[in-house]
Amino acid sequence: MGIFLRWLGAFVLLAVTFNPTPWNYVKWVAANWAAQTPLALFLGLLLGIGFMIYAVATLRSIGPFGVLLIAAVFGTGLWVLIDWGVLALDNSSLNTWLGLFGLSVILGVGLSWSILRQRLSGQASVDELEG
Repeated sequence: MGIFLRWLGAFVLLAVTFNPTPWNYVKWVAANWAAQTPLALFLGLLLGIGFMIYAVATLRSIGPFGVLLIAAVFGTGLWVLIDWGVLALDNSSLNTWLGLFGLSVILGVGLSWSILRQRLSGQASVDELEG
């Protein structure tokens, strides 16, 4: 359940920041910057902290090669679905949601990698020792 919640947190973070509906931070800031500048900055900083937590954890755990590998697996999976006629590229909203889903998978795997590796291998990993 913890891995799912980490992925869901990444998806919510990305979707709150930007999505194809009118309900997202980017469109809200564009419409309300002059009237709500302090709130826009405050919320932007909170989103930035969330992105920093996910990005740093992802790059520390799986690295740039892991990010590229997960993106390649996701992209080729989409390619297969498009080739089979299950998915089409003519719906820009769906494409945006798929992009958000793919990015959230990368961030969710990155944040959960030590748990996944421990479950798969049976070995615990320790990054820092207290002493």
